[in-house]
Amino acid sequence: MESRPGFLDSEPLQEAEEDLASEVNLNNPIMTEEEREAIQQELAKLEEEINTLKQVLSSKEKQHIELRQKLGITPLSELKSNFSRGWQDMQSSTAYKKTSETLSTAGQKTSAAFSTLGTAITRKFGDMRNSPSFKSFEEKVENTVSTIKTKVGNTASSGSFEEVLSSAANASSQDMPTNNLMDTSERPC
Repeated sequence: MESRPGFLDSEPLQEAEEDLASEVNLNNPIMTEEEREAIQQELAKLEEEINTLKQVLSSKEKQHIELRQKLGITPLSELKSNFSRGWQDMQSSTAYKKTSETLSTAGQKTSAAFSTLGTAITRKFGDMRNSPSFKSFEEKVENTVSTIKTKVGNTASSGSFEEVLSSAANASSQDMPTNNLMDTSERPC
């Protein structure tokens, strides 16, 4: 497989730079020894500046951390602050406002729909109660209650449906003979 320089190099960076420098020297025989020394001095000076900047940056980062600690700024408090700021930014965004308005409108419409549905159901129950078939059913129930009252012995038509049922239950339990009181001789074989 043919390797192309600069495209997914498998060699470490330093070796690639050294190879490139040797190629420059071979391809550029016009460079004098003085020019070569000047370039090497400039390279050494640049490396020294880079190291100095790294040391200064490291010192500044330490100072930054110390000042933040003195102010009580911890990663957790910073996270909380960022979260709060993000939440406020989100709430002030037009997308959030539009979504909030849409959901509010949807809630109002849903509430109105349920209110309308409740009114419609109430109206239907009222219509149903006034219908001839419900009136017929109501008359049959009243006749049954009257019949039960008559059988119980209470001919008065006053009293609630529950009272009538209760008295009917009491009357029927008093009228029924119990089988436990019979003699063994009276039992059929």
